[in-house]
Amino acid sequence: MRASSSLANAGEITSRRLYVYNSGFLTQARVKRILDLAGWSVSLGRPSGDDWIGVWGAAPSAERGLAVAEGRDTPVLRVEDAFLRSLHPGRVEREPPLGLVLDKTGLHFDASQPSDLERLLIDDPLDDSALLNSARDLMGRIQRSRLSKYSAYDPDLTVPEPGYVLVIDQVEGDASVLASVPGADMARARFAEMLYYAQTEHPAARILIRSHPETQAGKRQGHYTQDQAQGRISFVDGAYAPMDLLEGAIAVYTLSSHMGFEAILAGHKPRVFGTPFYAGWGLTEDEHQLIRRQRKLTRAQLFAGAMMRYPVWYDPYHDRLCDLERVIGTLEATQRAYLEDRNGWVGRNIRLWKRPHMQAMFGSQNPMRFRGAHPTEGAKVMAWGMAAKDGEVCVEDGFIRSQGLGAELVPPLSLVLDETGIYYDPNRPSRLESLIAQSIDLPDHALARARRIIRRILIEQVTKYATGVPSNPLDMEGKRPVLLVPGQVEDDASVIIGSPEIQTNAALLKRVRDANAEAHILYKPHPDVVAGLRPGLVADATQWADEVVTDIPMARLLAQVDAVWTMTSLTGFEALLRDVPVTTLGLPFYAGWGLTTDLCPTPTRRGKVVTLEMLVHAALIDYPRYFDPITEQACTIEVALDRLAAGGVPSSKRLRLLAKAQGVMASYAWLWRR
Repeated sequence: MRASSSLANAGEITSRRLYVYNSGFLTQARVKRILDLAGWSVSLGRPSGDDWIGVWGAAPSAERGLAVAEGRDTPVLRVEDAFLRSLHPGRVEREPPLGLVLDKTGLHFDASQPSDLERLLIDDPLDDSALLNSARDLMGRIQRSRLSKYSAYDPDLTVPEPGYVLVIDQVEGDASVLASVPGADMARARFAEMLYYAQTEHPAARILIRSHPETQAGKRQGHYTQDQAQGRISFVDGAYAPMDLLEGAIAVYTLSSHMGFEAILAGHKPRVFGTPFYAGWGLTEDEHQLIRRQRKLTRAQLFAGAMMRYPVWYDPYHDRLCDLERVIGTLEATQRAYLEDRNGWVGRNIRLWKRPHMQAMFGSQNPMRFRGAHPTEGAKVMAWGMAAKDGEVCVEDGFIRSQGLGAELVPPLSLVLDETGIYYDPNRPSRLESLIAQSIDLPDHALARARRIIRRILIEQVTKYATGVPSNPLDMEGKRPVLLVPGQVEDDASVIIGSPEIQTNAALLKRVRDANAEAHILYKPHPDVVAGLRPGLVADATQWADEVVTDIPMARLLAQVDAVWTMTSLTGFEALLRDVPVTTLGLPFYAGWGLTTDLCPTPTRRGKVVTLEMLVHAALIDYPRYFDPITEQACTIEVALDRLAAGGVPSSKRLRLLAKAQGVMASYAWLWRR
């Protein structure tokens, strides 16, 4: 993907002093940090020489800076939130922004004078095919993920029946409103006029008025009142995802709301009664003629300019500027955590050592509760593994877990939540099965992301535990075909319920040898078994295996074998990523989709044939929740891979001591589950 303007502009700007007269520039650490990364050194005092003055949009506090700038003939940098900001409005939850727009010319929402964004949309060719393809992909991803300027919503709300006209309200005194309509009285009149036109031009349709999130939160007043909700006019208040409302609308009316821009992305040609940045390019029906904007743009060109070239985007995990795609991933991860955790969790069957990590991962909205607590209204119960009862959510380790073993009490980078079943139980449906089946409808950009993940896993030699020591390649000269048989923990639920015919490592090895008399068989015991933490030891493995390997990392081993035979081991999935043929004797989640040779009958639910990219997107992107141990925030798989590659996953010596104690005190299992 072509680099965004965030990165390009940062390279063009040498470090300059930016004098400010608004305390927010100093007290809001994220804003100050983004400016610093973009080459602006925030300062107090009087500017001189090549210095600049920074002001926040058209806020009242901007007048002080503008007065100083005029008196000292100093250029002004206008700073505003970028168009994908956070989960909630800044005034509601005090969340820092994920990006800024830094405009040296004017205000993007004030068409009375030029701005950097307007000049970009007029002068930039915006004809690079890679840029526009990326723009289309990212537009689709934003729609699929229900992202918006403020991306928190309530998925349990019933979306209104389609076929309505959507009229978008804005808060009184909003700078973009006053830039279009001078004076509060005229603004109210213009909003009333907009509502009148919506009724007149659609005489038979329902009219839904959408209030601004800050109005719904009681922070600021809107322009419409409940008195106007009569007849076929009603308010559609509530934490709806804007994309859900836009998809059901037959027409959209706005003065200058950012939701009008989102309406364009959703395929509408909104009626615009103000002069926002997205008006005048042939994508809106405009009440005002904008003389400077004679160019006709496509949706992809407008998006590329306004979202990819204009803002400065920030990566909170690595404290650096980034492109739009990384910001979208950040919002997807934090949005998912918000949606799943907003009503709170009660944890059951969660061992003591896991609880602090579970609290950090799932308790950011409402603290998790344990020790037999009863769920409050709306809260859900999660239980570890097969302990989950009907109505509870099963929680388990994800498929890219850690730099170390779970049995050694190393906290996981990923966990999966499954309200339907669990991925290793083939006797009932699971959320992962549904995601794999639905993956045949994934858009191209989602499959391209899965391919990038596969490439990273191969290059960085990632496996579930990333354990083992560097070693020289095995000598496989004249030993073909080479079959790898991964051992498993024999009391593991995936073996007990997922491999009905073969449930011991000895039986597995015998079956593989009986079917492959001439093959060179490598047996790799499970790391937990080798460490003496779990059952599954095969004392005489060499009567079936030619070699037993223990310390060679699985990624390196898979590069040297011709095929894998397994009961239900995740090694089979890791082999598929490396284009190694896999034969299953049990029913792992990746069996039955046309990618493996299955010697055990698979459920009829798995009748669809999927590609490797589809399987990877379901299993590694959509299914798990990832957690960044550095920032202690929800994150994407890309960030989790970054941490593994950098060795930036902290571990705890105290937990390692607990692991030894846990092995000694296994008979006192109740103690660890209290």
